[in-house]
Amino acid sequence: MTPTQSAVHAATPPERKRLEHALLLIARQHGGNAQTAQVAAEDLARWRRQEPANEQAALAALAGWSATDAVALRGAVPLPSSQNERARTTRRRALSVLGVAGLAGMLGRWHWQQPLEKLALHTGHGQQLGQDLSDGSRIDLAPATEVLVVLYRQRREVHLSQGEVRLEVTHDAARPLDVVTPRGRVRVLGTVFSVALHGSDLVVRVAKGRVAVWAPEAAADAPAECVLGAGEAVRLTAETGAQPFSINPQDVGAWREGWLVFDQTPLAEVVARWNDYLARPMQLAGDSRLHAMRLTGSFKLREPATFLASLPRSLPVRVEPLPNGSLLIHRR
Repeated sequence: MTPTQSAVHAATPPERKRLEHALLLIARQHGGNAQTAQVAAEDLARWRRQEPANEQAALAALAGWSATDAVALRGAVPLPSSQNERARTTRRRALSVLGVAGLAGMLGRWHWQQPLEKLALHTGHGQQLGQDLSDGSRIDLAPATEVLVVLYRQRREVHLSQGEVRLEVTHDAARPLDVVTPRGRVRVLGTVFSVALHGSDLVVRVAKGRVAVWAPEAAADAPAECVLGAGEAVRLTAETGAQPFSINPQDVGAWREGWLVFDQTPLAEVVARWNDYLARPMQLAGDSRLHAMRLTGSFKLREPATFLASLPRSLPVRVEPLPNGSLLIHRR
């Protein structure tokens, strides 16, 4: 069944009842004697013809039965994965213990826990991508970004493995959205914000609404590391922990409009973000004092030469062209 925008919201009780009724008839076909199985098959066929909603529920139930026969039931009833006589015998025994009604309920719960939508998105060098989601939210990817979006009936998850995303999240108090990264977790109910992974740093910026940020080792029920509102941001590092700072809300995701905006940003991160767009990357010399420098300013993506010309005026550095066409930044 193809999920639609309306299907992304919590399912109504009649929909669940339809699914469990279909699962019950399917379970009876597999768990009873030949006569019971035949009656159940006829009942299911007749019920499917009554209305389109029944047919959709039956298709979902059949998919759930097929999947749980060897996968999802193993946590409650250990079943062999192979489709041999031993597996079929074990399944019949499981049905006799659980009862077809109990199994139908179990399969119904399994179905309700499955994702409604799953999107794997990525961008390459110099690429940006915008994607509207079926819940009404929108995600924008900066270059060199990898993300997996998974929408469930009870929650929404965005798994960011590298790069930067800007999210405009449709409010749904019953279904919060989490951004999960190797460096920490961000939760929001409805807002506009960005999350970036730059090296070992997690940077969260909020343009609208409020978000909570957790460190990567925090337990699911632990208090948030910090709560951010519009115009607030935090840099989360393993060395220094949470470092909050203020931003201009209009600068969140400014790369979508052709700008790179830096606010006391480490020079190493500045160079890395420019390199996402440059054909020949810039390099930093191996000087710890150079890497510790921070830059503030706004620069047009289409004018890297302007950035390079202004850099020595902003920081004590010099820019040296290399034979291969790239640039090396030294401390002056």
